Amino acid sequence: MKLALKIIGGLLFLAGAVWFLQGVNLLPGSFMTGDPQWAVNGVISMIVGAGLLWWGNRRA
Repeated sequence: MKLALKIIGGLLFLAGAVWFLQGVNLLPGSFMTGDPQWAVNGVISMIVGAGLLWWGNRRA
């Protein structure tokens, strides 16, 4: 279970980072480039991904 949380959290964080960079027009090449809504979606995804990583790394 912890491994799954770490993997999902890491992938969600990385995807969010890509969405954020495309939303703020630093990573061109898709329909998301320059759209501020994708920057917001990226930040939300990065926060959720970081939370899953933290939860997966907690001592139990």
